[in-house]
Amino acid sequence: MWVEPILALLFGYLLGSIPFGLLLTRATGGGDLRKTGSGNIGATNVLRSGNKGLAALTLLLDMGKGFAAVYLAMQISGGLGVLAGLGAFLGHLYPVWLRFKGGKGVATLLGVVTALIPAAGLIFAVTWLGSLALWRYSSVGGMLAAISVPIAAFVLGESGMIPMFVGLALLVLWKHRSNIERLIAGEEPKIGASKKV
Repeated sequence: MWVEPILALLFGYLLGSIPFGLLLTRATGGGDLRKTGSGNIGATNVLRSGNKGLAALTLLLDMGKGFAAVYLAMQISGGLGVLAGLGAFLGHLYPVWLRFKGGKGVATLLGVVTALIPAAGLIFAVTWLGSLALWRYSSVGGMLAAISVPIAAFVLGESGMIPMFVGLALLVLWKHRSNIERLIAGEEPKIGASKKV
């Protein structure tokens, strides 16, 4: 009875824990991404290393692993998609391979949400990109996009997923706590700045 849910969660975690930004940067001779910029393993820090193409690829792959975890699990049973998505998100944030020091989860969350509720994924993407265009703060865009997910789920009548989405949004905010401190202090750099984030 519990075998499939546990396997779905584990499968999602293992897929989500693949640190694409770190692997791609190393493969292209960029060294250890964790020693560059903010030290984060996500697309924003790859972008700050100066390689826009690699940053875009990291973004797509981080989104893709969240989407793939949900989609593949749903081929077995629809209910397993939620667990696999949760696992993928947690795997990205806390990968065992990196001593549980992972990324901030925004791109992976987008992939998970899009696979579960496509319309909510669209709202997420519009919120994220719109916020970036307005304020050019990667952290603000990511946090607002994460907050939009439970709101979108409510509006779209997907009330059963709201508790999980609230929890995931809170985790995104928690992973951005240093960014929040810098935003309050007026020290958070915008996209394109050379300062650490």
